[in-house]
Amino acid sequence: MICEVSDQTGKLAIVTGSNSGSGKEAVRALAGAGASVIMAVRTVEKGEKTRQEILVQHPKADIEVRKLDFADLSSIKDFAEKLISEERPLDLLLNNAGVMMLPQRYETADGFEMQFGTNFLGHFALTLRLLPLLLNAKAPRVVTMSSGNQAPLDFDNLNWEHDYSANGAYGRSKLADLLFSQQLARVAQKQGWNLLSLGAHPRNAMTEIFKNGAQYGDKPILAIRIGWRVTPRHSAAAGAAPEVYAATAPDVKQAGYYGPRFGLVGRPAKAKVSKAGQDEQIAARLWAEAERLTGVTIGN
Repeated sequence: MICEVSDQTGKLAIVTGSNSGSGKEAVRALAGAGASVIMAVRTVEKGEKTRQEILVQHPKADIEVRKLDFADLSSIKDFAEKLISEERPLDLLLNNAGVMMLPQRYETADGFEMQFGTNFLGHFALTLRLLPLLLNAKAPRVVTMSSGNQAPLDFDNLNWEHDYSANGAYGRSKLADLLFSQQLARVAQKQGWNLLSLGAHPRNAMTEIFKNGAQYGDKPILAIRIGWRVTPRHSAAAGAAPEVYAATAPDVKQAGYYGPRFGLVGRPAKAKVSKAGQDEQIAARLWAEAERLTGVTIGN
């Protein structure tokens, strides 16, 4: 971790997609700073292995593993309902889970293109379902991971029923994540919520997300793996630093966006929100479409 993490004792944090990579390192940083952390993961066995690894370094850490599959809206609902029944205020939600540049078009359990459904719609649904717990916390923050790779939205083909592009689908999902973080900030301000919505990106971090498609039996796209290896890279911990900074630093601002200082690598710093990411009309339209697709709205 290449950023200072203040004392997080007494806070409850959820980190999605935390079996490995930046999510794993975010758990390590937050738990090491005293937060109680729930690892929201698709494969519990892998999560338990990661938990044990972190406990070797931080024996007193409070870490729990819970199953959450972002490719299934019913799993998101079950996860959220269990948490709500426990009535614990939620201080930090790190929307970190993701899949990247799948060579073929796959669908979630609900029929969404896998990258758009997992990276964006799943986190949209989870965040809105967990709002009651977030709003019960003293100073809640939601950090949503975007990417330096963004692609324009096509509302007539959000789910890529035709002309599927691995890179385009990933970039579109990540622009959607950025737009969501910005729109959630506007909604929070309009509603008078004491909630910070922030965005972050890891840029070129050495994580397993570059094994794109391997989890489905595909061979990763060779050009992507080569391109990743010949450009400047930094560790998974460095990739996690911007989201951890956004979640814990005292000087962050509403709708802030954070990434590596030097673009591809470096310590966390303010990042430039793309022109597309600043489009309020598109963000509002995307929010409405996400409500329609997921059936999840504020207050339901």
